[in-house]
Amino acid sequence: MKDSRIVLGKKVGMTQIFDENRCLVPVTVVEAVPCVVAQLKTAEGSDGYGAVQLAYGQRKAKNVSDPILGHIKKANLESCDGLKEFRTEDMSGYKVGDSIDFSIFQVGELIDVIGQTKGKGFQGVMKRYGFGGGPASHGSMFHRRGGSYGCRQWPGHVYKGRKMPGHDGCRMRTIQNLKVIDLIADKGLLLLRGSFPGANGGLVVLRKAKKVKKEK
Repeated sequence: MKDSRIVLGKKVGMTQIFDENRCLVPVTVVEAVPCVVAQLKTAEGSDGYGAVQLAYGQRKAKNVSDPILGHIKKANLESCDGLKEFRTEDMSGYKVGDSIDFSIFQVGELIDVIGQTKGKGFQGVMKRYGFGGGPASHGSMFHRRGGSYGCRQWPGHVYKGRKMPGHDGCRMRTIQNLKVIDLIADKGLLLLRGSFPGANGGLVVLRKAKKVKKEK
């Protein structure tokens, strides 16, 4: 397995443990999700780019959509929950049918976790962007508004990128340099120091840290 490989996991939740110095350490538990290399794409092939496609999870074949089922049968797989594709140029260490798990990580090393933040629905500018709001006195009529967004005469429209009320959350976010506290291989669990985005039970992407933080 190359260091650049990516593993999929399921966020279980947070807990706390004591280290060898009897210090309390907050950790997030990640459960391994079965991952199999379903397809390799190359720049020279019909796809025109290099990528590794992973089939993750286990689901009954009758519950898998026909396009995915027909696709994974080429890799001699019976079923999966879905497919994830990751761009890469070096695929010398990959092979269709290979299983990828948490064995590529070691206790004490740093990894990056990519997850989707929780959805918060439609929110105003104070909660979405942290605006301070207007006067709280009676009759101000300007308590939680975002202010003037545009003019009638000029420019006659709202500038692109203006911070306004709208849907908040459900964004992909990457937390870098989370330390691997423990690896429970027999149960397929990985304990990471700290927290990262996503609801319990959500799918997360784990990879070797790209920007390793130097310890002082």
